[in-house]
Amino acid sequence: MNSTERLHRRLKGETVDRPPNFDIFMTFAAHYIKQPLSKYYQDYRVLCDANYAVLEAFDLDIVQAISDPYREAADFGLEVDFPFDDLPHSKKPLIVELDDIQKLKKRSNLIGKRMADRISAVRTFKDRLGNEVPIMGWVEGALAEAADIRGVSRVLMDLYDNPEWLTELLEIIVETEIAFAKAQVEAGALIIGLGDAIASQISPKMYRRFALPYEKRIFDAVHEMGALARLHICGNTTQILHEMVESGADIIDLDWMVDFQLAADVFGDKAAPCGNFDPVAIMLQGSPEEVYQATLRCLKANPKRTISAAGCEIPDKTPKENLLAQTKAIKDFAG
Repeated sequence: MNSTERLHRRLKGETVDRPPNFDIFMTFAAHYIKQPLSKYYQDYRVLCDANYAVLEAFDLDIVQAISDPYREAADFGLEVDFPFDDLPHSKKPLIVELDDIQKLKKRSNLIGKRMADRISAVRTFKDRLGNEVPIMGWVEGALAEAADIRGVSRVLMDLYDNPEWLTELLEIIVETEIAFAKAQVEAGALIIGLGDAIASQISPKMYRRFALPYEKRIFDAVHEMGALARLHICGNTTQILHEMVESGADIIDLDWMVDFQLAADVFGDKAAPCGNFDPVAIMLQGSPEEVYQATLRCLKANPKRTISAAGCEIPDKTPKENLLAQTKAIKDFAG
């Protein structure tokens, strides 16, 4: 059973040889092949090589073109700084005054240099792996993208002070995200992941108005092309678990502070829960035995559908023994 077959059977609740391992690797993967983060973020060949390395070393069931949240933002015109071996950051917001929205209108639906680099990564994965391993592309949720180009604090204020203007902004962004998602599926992505981190910082009412409709539109477009959707919202999403299901995501990631059993019960057979032990306290700082037991606890929450992963990205400098303990737990678990 290859990884793609394993995933499809798992999503249907059918018997598998072992549950899939969908850990998110970025910084760890770059340093695993001794490459600086600036190259990982800006050169798809480095990103692909890093993914091949961790795929083989830790028996993963996915390769992923996820890197940083500034792909679309940079192509919209945001100035992004890439330190040699550190996280990228924006130099200044792209939209400060409300009239600055015109900057986005001129660039909407365009696939720029940074988005094209991710598409090249997906295409390279496809050429090497074919259909053996699920390939995951990635887009930002519309609200998260608004925060990337305007700043988190300004967007949170816009929810109350400029709701109609914010809706106009989200409408521009979502069309670009849909186009980007479709391009990645055309290049070979089986899964499109969507990151909407800011959604854990707003009320369920605000989520239903300013995040959920746009997540759903992106996922509807992904499903129309025959691909799968994975929703990733960092932080405590307990209060929006029911709403997250409404996005139409096939796989929903859960951060470590969410009661995983509760989430699995809420999702039922509508979405596969993915996660969610603490990536720092357990995976980075814990013992192999703690990782092993945490992995099993999560898998038991929905024995037929849970997909294994830490609650968020695998931290840099995570001990290899801990990653292998997760691998062992997955293999020991009766799928």
